[in-house]
Amino acid sequence: MPQSEEAQAFFGAVYAAVTEVPYGKVTSYAHIARLVGKPQCPRQVGVCLKHLPSDTALRFNEATVPWQRVVNAKGGISPRGPNGATRQAAALRREGVQVNRGAMGEYSIDFSVYGWFPNLLPSEEAEADAERSDDDSEEAAEQSG
Repeated sequence: MPQSEEAQAFFGAVYAAVTEVPYGKVTSYAHIARLVGKPQCPRQVGVCLKHLPSDTALRFNEATVPWQRVVNAKGGISPRGPNGATRQAAALRREGVQVNRGAMGEYSIDFSVYGWFPNLLPSEEAEADAERSDDDSEEAAEQSG
């Protein structure tokens, strides 16, 4: 789907970020947008997930990116094509997430129980920890030398 290099990079960043959402947890399109450095682009995160390839030969696809773990900012499953919301609700239930159904048939998840909203992606946190460790090692070497 993405045509430009910039769009490809954004799609890749979104897909990589979504792969870090833990099993049994959910986050929002807006939070993924913030984590990838584009807080003004939550709708574009939705577009990326809407166009997630099904081709398993590709690195990022419906089997490797847990698209079902991303919902709207109110904890609601956004309506999409026929049975899309039902499919997402079923995928979340298989992970042990309680999906509620409102009077109008809308699906929702309680963020206070299932929400995942870190300040950094786990991969970025690990990088930051490694850098701090390297800095500490260099400082210790300088002090002992």
